Amino acid sequence: MTRRAAAAALVACAGAAALAGCATSPPQPDPVQLQLADLGTRLTRVERVVDNRSLLDLSNQLDATRADQRTLHNEVDELRHRLDQDRKRELAQYADLDARLKKLEAEQAAVGGAGTGGAGAGADAGAGGAGSGDTGAVSGGGTDESGSQGASNGAPASGGASAPSDQSAGQPAASSAAPASSGAAAGGDQAAYQAAFDRLKSGDYAQAAAAFKRFLADHPNSDYAPNAQYWIGWTYYVNREFEPALHAFQAVIDDYSSSTKVPDAMLNVGYCEYELKHRTEAQRVLRAVIAKYPGTSAARLAAKRLAEIRAESR
Repeated sequence: MTRRAAAAALVACAGAAALAGCATSPPQPDPVQLQLADLGTRLTRVERVVDNRSLLDLSNQLDATRADQRTLHNEVDELRHRLDQDRKRELAQYADLDARLKKLEAEQAAVGGAGTGGAGAGADAGAGGAGSGDTGAVSGGGTDESGSQGASNGAPASGGASAPSDQSAGQPAASSAAPASSGAAAGGDQAAYQAAFDRLKSGDYAQAAAAFKRFLADHPNSDYAPNAQYWIGWTYYVNREFEPALHAFQAVIDDYSSSTKVPDAMLNVGYCEYELKHRTEAQRVLRAVIAKYPGTSAARLAAKRLAEIRAESR
């Protein structure tokens, strides 16, 4: 019995030792869990790379947008500068027009006062009233024109088919060129023309254009017709309606080729082509003005605008 008890005790001790050894040995890691953890780490690394690239793309797009914005700002500033220059030029030219009109009106009054009386003096006075202010002092775009009006500062000579002769610096001709009778120049066409021109001088360009158009419809063969057609183009130009202005000035050239308004009409056609961004055509027309009418104010202004176009293209 003693031996059996000892053997049983020995077996019990061995079992207990075995159980104790199993309880204290660390468990082996699960391979699946290890792979999942590795995949998670790699996925995190990839996400970081993608995020960095997205930020880089966004940064590049932002830089490109800023560059485009700077370019647009520069273009807007340039357009504003050109607009300011155009406004200043027009204001200066309007001031010059007003001064020249006043000077010519004073000279016309002096001519009328110096007359010897009779029918000739009366005709001179009437001519001064009809044409006062309708001088060659205006050309398209607000520039001074080549003084292309005639005897009575824009009132055509009564006996001729063309507008009055071209005078240098816009000065009126001698009083002998004024109407010599109470015919067309002293009739309804003269009053209608003067009424339209008064609207032009007052700055009411829309009404002036309508009045000049009515004048041409009512008096198509009047000696004042070339001037009326010219001022229609001018009313369009000052309102920056360059396409209809071009057609109106071209009508002066086509329909009244013998008129002294033709050089200035050609000059203004060139100006309109320039404003419409037709630079090649503008240069062609301006060169034609210089070639056909050398030494005139229209030619000098054409040369000036050509120089400006060349400077802009550099």
